[in-house]
Amino acid sequence: MTAAILLALLPIVLIIGLGQVLRRRRFLAEAFWPQAERLGYYILLPCLFFNGLATADLGAIPVARLAATLVISTSLTALAVVMLRPAFRVDGPAFTSVFQASIRFNNYVGVTLATGLFGPIGLALAALCNAALVPTVNILSVLVFARFATARLTLRSVLLQLLRNPLLMASLAGICFQLFGLSVPAGIEPALHTLGAASLPLGLLCVGAALDFDKARQWIGPVAASSAIKFLALPLITLIVARLIGLEGLALTTALLFQALPTASSAYILARQLGGDAPLMAGLTAAQTVLALIALPLVMTLLALLAGFAS
Repeated sequence: MTAAILLALLPIVLIIGLGQVLRRRRFLAEAFWPQAERLGYYILLPCLFFNGLATADLGAIPVARLAATLVISTSLTALAVVMLRPAFRVDGPAFTSVFQASIRFNNYVGVTLATGLFGPIGLALAALCNAALVPTVNILSVLVFARFATARLTLRSVLLQLLRNPLLMASLAGICFQLFGLSVPAGIEPALHTLGAASLPLGLLCVGAALDFDKARQWIGPVAASSAIKFLALPLITLIVARLIGLEGLALTTALLFQALPTASSAYILARQLGGDAPLMAGLTAAQTVLALIALPLVMTLLALLAGFAS
C-alpha cells in the first residue's frame, strides 16, 4: 500500500512542484493561471467526470454504500468541527477557513491518484466520490459561511452554488447516461477522453502555482488543527462508517483516499467570495498540500492495517 501510493504520488509532486517553479520564475504571464484554472474547472475536468461515469462499468461498484459512507462521515466530521469551534480561538471568518480545510478535498490530486492506482475503475470510483462529496461539502461550507462569515446567504444562493458547479452537473449527467443505458457517440467520446486527460496535468500545475507558503507560516494553530482533522479524524470516521455500512474493497480504499486528501485550492475562491478569511485559506491550502506528501501514505497504510486490506 505505502509503496503504491508513493509511486502514484511521485508524478503528482513533480507536476505540482513544476507549477510552483513556473509561477515564481514568471515563465508564464500572471494572467495565465486564473484562465487555466477556469478552463480546467469548467471544461476539462467535467469532461473527465462525465466520460468516466458514462462509459464505466458500474455493475461491480457499490454506488449507494459508497455515497452513503462519504456523505455520513463528512457530515459527522463537519458537525464535530462546528461543536469544537471555541477551541480554535479564531474569529468567524477565520473559522470558515478552518472548516473548509477540514472537509474539502483536492479533485485533481484525488482523481490522479485513484486513476494511477486502480486504472479505469479508479477513475469511475473517483468520479462517484466527487458526485457524492461535491454537493455535500458545498452545502455544509455555504451553511457555515451563512452563519459565521461576513456575508449573509439565502437558501436560493445555496442552491445556485450547487447548480452552477460544473463538476456536480457533469457527474450527474454521466450517472444519468448509465441509468438510461445511453452511450456517448463514437465521434464524441475520443474528444471527451482527450479533453479529460488534459485536465489532470493542467490542474496539478495550477495547484502548484496557487501555493502560498508565506501565509502558511503565519497560522500554525489553524494549520495544525485542520490538518489533524483532515488527515486523521475524517479518514478514521469514514472507516468506522464504512464498516457499519458494509463498504469494502477498492470502493473503501478510494473513499478513504478521498477523505485523506489535502483541501482544495477552490476553497480560497469561496472564502474570497463569501466573506471568509481568504489569506488564511491560502495558507491552509499550501500547508496541507505539502503535509499530504507525508501524511497521505502514512494514514492510508494505517487505515489499511485497521481495515485488513493491507498489501
